Amino acid sequence: MARLVIVSNRVPIPKARSAAAGGLAVALRDLMIPGSMWFGWSGRLSGEPAAQPALVEARGVNYATIDLTAEAHRAFYVGFANGALWPLLHFRLGLMHFRREDYAGYLAVNATFASALSQVLQADDMVWAHDYHLLPFGRILRRHGFAGPMGFFLHVPFVPPSVLEAIPVARELVTDLCAYDVVGFQTEEHARDFRDCAHRLLGATIDGEWVRLNGRRMRAFANPIGIDAEAFGQEARRSAGDKLVARVANSMAGRVLAIGVDRMDYSKGLPNRFEAYGILLERHPEHRRRIHFLQICPRSREEVDEYRKLRAELDRLTGRVNGRFSDFDWTPLRYSTRPAPRSTLAGLYRIGRIGVVTPLRDGMNLVAKEFVAAQPEEDPGVLVLSRFAGAAQELTEALIVNPFDGDAIADAMHLALTMSLDERRARHAALNAKVHRTNAEQFCRRFIDALMSPLPTLQAA
Repeated sequence: MARLVIVSNRVPIPKARSAAAGGLAVALRDLMIPGSMWFGWSGRLSGEPAAQPALVEARGVNYATIDLTAEAHRAFYVGFANGALWPLLHFRLGLMHFRREDYAGYLAVNATFASALSQVLQADDMVWAHDYHLLPFGRILRRHGFAGPMGFFLHVPFVPPSVLEAIPVARELVTDLCAYDVVGFQTEEHARDFRDCAHRLLGATIDGEWVRLNGRRMRAFANPIGIDAEAFGQEARRSAGDKLVARVANSMAGRVLAIGVDRMDYSKGLPNRFEAYGILLERHPEHRRRIHFLQICPRSREEVDEYRKLRAELDRLTGRVNGRFSDFDWTPLRYSTRPAPRSTLAGLYRIGRIGVVTPLRDGMNLVAKEFVAAQPEEDPGVLVLSRFAGAAQELTEALIVNPFDGDAIADAMHLALTMSLDERRARHAALNAKVHRTNAEQFCRRFIDALMSPLPTLQAA
């Protein structure tokens, strides 16, 4: 079997692995068998990065990394990837900052990645690149002579042509994705939007999942990412003895817990969520002193202005909710920017009566699936889920809400708090079956099968 080479912006260096490993590392864990390779940025900034990747071997897996200069990282990561692509792909055009020099830096770092990886690639390797940081990577790697199977998975949403055309390099981005043999998306809506862009912007011919352009075909299909639900459920049960979980449980004083866990990002709908919680307490005073809301949102991308502004807004909203509704022995909203280990989060999900997952737009959102997998079958909590999260396409038994509608979120939380045990069990049983069925193993197997399948023969137009 061909060697699998994973390419991502950051590499989960083995010595840094912990219970707080990122979603991508967890999802791909079963693929990283002896002989495979993971390539990407080391996370280090250097004045003079080496041209060749540094190699570290752990458990038979090779981890190849390169450093970046501070200037290259700023243009590539802060400037274009997160200053332009991230808001664009999350439908936030008002936050998109496009600068030609940032785009040039983005292309340059992708070229650096391709050049470095080409030095350690083997002719029969199979390459799988991940996420919006690496859209042009495949096209550039082809220039280095690599002819093997090459796939790409987009973890964030994609947008329809009318939105994508807002960025001046829209045609270039679609052309870059068409250079891969297989491109996976979280939902069929995202895959269809990409195919529509290829047709409208490039004149590509679309035949189902297949995109025909310039004499070649590539496949663009939906392949929703999942979790190892069985393992996560076991971790949630074991974490009853976790010190932090026990402290939170003991502090509840008989009250129920609503929990949200999100990276601090404007796409997650956190201000809307805090305001909705205030509406719940205002409209339904019977819930006051009977519920705690715990929001965990580790800081991220603090070099980007919008993220600093978001934190200030959340501080203000937290103070407003607590100032209005708190009592001497009750603080309704707890808000922490400290990250928590994965095992601790599993335990917190398990004791949560409500899981609040209300992003304004999200590719999938694995927190929704983790909350479901962690719940006790005998007394499960209720998932309140944004209709604009990819997970809503699968998890239809959740309470689906419009995240822009604070009243709707408050109503859903009220329904969750008053829902009968029989209904909670019925909803959870259906959700849990789906989370176990569409799991991480299936996600990986389906993509690799697509990448290894021979391309259909082109017929004359």
